[in-house]
Amino acid sequence: MKNWKLFPANKSVSKYVECYWFLQKESNDTGSEYPKLSPDPATHLLIANPDYRYHYQFESLIFSGLGSHLIYPNRNTFVMDHSKPFWVMGIKLKIGALYSLKIDIDPNKLDQVIDVDLLTTLGLDNFDADAFLVKCLTEPKKVIALLDKHLFLWTIDCREDRSSELVRKITPLLETIPVGELGSILHCSQRTVERSFLKVTGLTLKQCQSMIRFEKVLEYLYEKDINSIDWLSVAFEFGFSDQPHLIRHLKESIGATPNQYAQQRDLTIDVYGNFEFD
Repeated sequence: MKNWKLFPANKSVSKYVECYWFLQKESNDTGSEYPKLSPDPATHLLIANPDYRYHYQFESLIFSGLGSHLIYPNRNTFVMDHSKPFWVMGIKLKIGALYSLKIDIDPNKLDQVIDVDLLTTLGLDNFDADAFLVKCLTEPKKVIALLDKHLFLWTIDCREDRSSELVRKITPLLETIPVGELGSILHCSQRTVERSFLKVTGLTLKQCQSMIRFEKVLEYLYEKDINSIDWLSVAFEFGFSDQPHLIRHLKESIGATPNQYAQQRDLTIDVYGNFEFD
């Protein structure tokens, strides 16, 4: 298995793109063949071979297809079929970025996966996916330079308004600031904060904050021996009222209790690691 994450080098692009990432799963890699993709408030555009078969499932909801695709912000945990070797390159957009970008993608969706035409979306004419993914493996920084060049065109004619500007201020605060205090910190009414965030992202502030907090919990657990974790300490460390509150949150987010998760360890971070920035 090989993976990496890199930041955009272009400042205009970095306003809308959180990072680029790459993952290659080889035939001899171990781990769950059906890893779980936990809730995520960000949109991901995945570049893949035309014959790459993707499959995402939440209960009876199934999204499957071939090649490059886009994962909208997902409030539910998707089970993915990674039973065969593959390689994909991903573009992680910042929360709410689709609202501003004038690209041929509907920004007002959640919990869906759709096919993507790279020519239309990225302007990659005569695109050779195999050659591109090889370069991702061997020359990642050249790939980033290429994508920055094409994605810069996104930034030339964006839709920016008061709501999108406010969301850009709100997002970094959600990791540490209670939702109810955002209005006073940003010097506007709490109602304006909540309405703007919902308009731009399709998510409520509490939904997004819950996802961000849960991601931090998973990063913490990934670094720990699961058998030595004090779940009560974890609950208080990450702002849960008590251990039952943490347990309920885990069950709602990934459908497993702490003990079940400890036995399964089947989330993407467990299977593929916590991608480090190169």
